[in-house]
Amino acid sequence: MPIPLNAPREGLPALIQTPSAFDLAIEALGRGSGPIAIDAERASGYRYSQRAYLIQIHRTGGGLHLIDPIAVGTTPQWQEMSDLFADVEWIIHASTQDLPCLRELGLEPKILFDTELGGRIAGCERVGLGPLSESLLDITLAKEHSAVDWSIRPLPVDWLNYAALDVDVLIDLRDEVEVLLEEQNKLEWALEDFASIISAAPPAPRKDPWRRTSGIHRIRDRQTLALIKMLWHARDDFARAIDLSPGRVFNDEALVNAAQKRPTTAAELKDLLSKRSRSLELPIGSWWENFREILAADPATYPESRIPTTGLPPVKVWREKNPLGFARLSHARAGVIALSHELSIPPENLISPEFVRRCCWEEPDLHLSDTQQLSRISDQLRGLGARTWQIERVAPIIASALSQSEPLEAPAPLETSENGDLEE
Repeated sequence: MPIPLNAPREGLPALIQTPSAFDLAIEALGRGSGPIAIDAERASGYRYSQRAYLIQIHRTGGGLHLIDPIAVGTTPQWQEMSDLFADVEWIIHASTQDLPCLRELGLEPKILFDTELGGRIAGCERVGLGPLSESLLDITLAKEHSAVDWSIRPLPVDWLNYAALDVDVLIDLRDEVEVLLEEQNKLEWALEDFASIISAAPPAPRKDPWRRTSGIHRIRDRQTLALIKMLWHARDDFARAIDLSPGRVFNDEALVNAAQKRPTTAAELKDLLSKRSRSLELPIGSWWENFREILAADPATYPESRIPTTGLPPVKVWREKNPLGFARLSHARAGVIALSHELSIPPENLISPEFVRRCCWEEPDLHLSDTQQLSRISDQLRGLGARTWQIERVAPIIASALSQSEPLEAPAPLETSENGDLEE
């Protein structure tokens, strides 16, 4: 039976809120040994920014420290700490979530161990921090404060206790994940993935983000789409200015409703948008002027009802648009899924589904020898960003699929696309 861990094993440290206290924490961490475990708490869903509102750090022999980056402020000490531990491994659970806000402070790991990703590659069924700690450490963590507003000040003691537990177990968890990876001869694969996270370029800004408004898929009228676009950008600019999550200014349902109902006065527009945000002083005056301008605009200026795409079409239309490509893809996906079961690695961690689609869409040169075809696919996967261990295992599957002209009868299971949508 897992043992509940309700408080940090060395006690709850005082919250660091001054540069002088931060200096003492850096000195203590410097006296420790081994990797550092680090975590960050953001106010996602409450604030517009993704800044860190609490930083937790733990190191063997160096103590556990809770730092309030809002109180400490912008200080060279963040960069000094990053430089001090440049040659030390940083343990982060689900690192891609925390790295942006850590880097915003000046904390830049050079060596990474991601316990969540490591757990995936090791074949663990549940890789959240709580479930993974339970299965590998026989410890249960209190997780009742996982969705709170970390921008609130002062931070309640029970919240700080919860946050401290996240790094209190992280070093032990890292060691257990490493054991699993070594036993399965996957440690080098994981280390290659960790290094790729560190070296990855920031994601490009999403094109036309307003088109992801909930409910917009039902809208085909171009004037309504123009109004949705205007209101989305108005809300986004306002939310950014006051650092509030856009959905807390007004939700997507209110946005689409206002665009469809075509209010005739500023008061009507305010009423439609303010049902859940009466306490906010919305700049309705300027919004109403923009609203009226769109209603009077030349229809030729309205956005297209269909999203212009430059990438590959959805897989669900491949059978019609590119039947040979669909045949190749069906065999490639089946091979990837079979290998993922054999290696106990989720298919999306074995290889990006988008990479497989790109390799299968274009008509291959069937005059190439098997060796040449394998080399070509390997180069293509490498150019797309696949890691060496992935290429060595998946390239032969894709290369073999390129000669197929008939799709498999049983379709492969649904995959998750790069933008999070399910595809057939």
